[in-house]
Amino acid sequence: MAGTDLGANSGTKLSAQSVQRRAEIVEAARELYDAQGLANTTVKDITERVGVTRSLFYHYFSSKEDVTQAVLDSYVEDFVEMVRLWNESRVRGDVRGALVSCVKMLRRGVFDSEPFRWSMVNSENAGLYLKFISLTASRLARYLTDTTAAEYAQFHYQQIDHVYETFYLLVVGLVGYVRKNPDAPDELLEDLIAQALRLDLDGSASKGPDGQARDR
Repeated sequence: MAGTDLGANSGTKLSAQSVQRRAEIVEAARELYDAQGLANTTVKDITERVGVTRSLFYHYFSSKEDVTQAVLDSYVEDFVEMVRLWNESRVRGDVRGALVSCVKMLRRGVFDSEPFRWSMVNSENAGLYLKFISLTASRLARYLTDTTAAEYAQFHYQQIDHVYETFYLLVVGLVGYVRKNPDAPDELLEDLIAQALRLDLDGSASKGPDGQARDR
């Protein structure tokens, strides 16, 4: 939140102006990573892009790795925001429709054209990629558990245990599978999600207002 982030070396709360400056440095790093790759970007490139001194850069970030972590966090937030928009656009009760749109959203997120995300897949940056996937899965699993799954359980019988952990593993598995099998049909991905979450696609396990099973 603005005014509460800590500087890398200052140990104090950042002012609104400092928060903005820090965000500008992160955005510059992200743009450079996307344009020329992580390995080909230096701290000097980033500071010149923003128009700040190296000493000011190190006031906010202890190293290039530190600003890279901030860039990763921004990508994770993009992914979470995409899921948030999907969740808000769902039609309540249309589980099948939500599943279809979810798979389309997944493809957009996985096959984003930004080169930095793809560069994280190579062996040099494998650790970054794993960190990105872990952060993304953790954030998405928590969000989906607290929102989508909670609402689903109000109108359908929840047939899985360990909801958060199931979502976490599902996100990690789906992203890895789609990257390795980009031509996998949407219908297959829909089936994988439906089976993993034991979704009630035809309403046979829906609940009435009193929480009891509806007659079909």
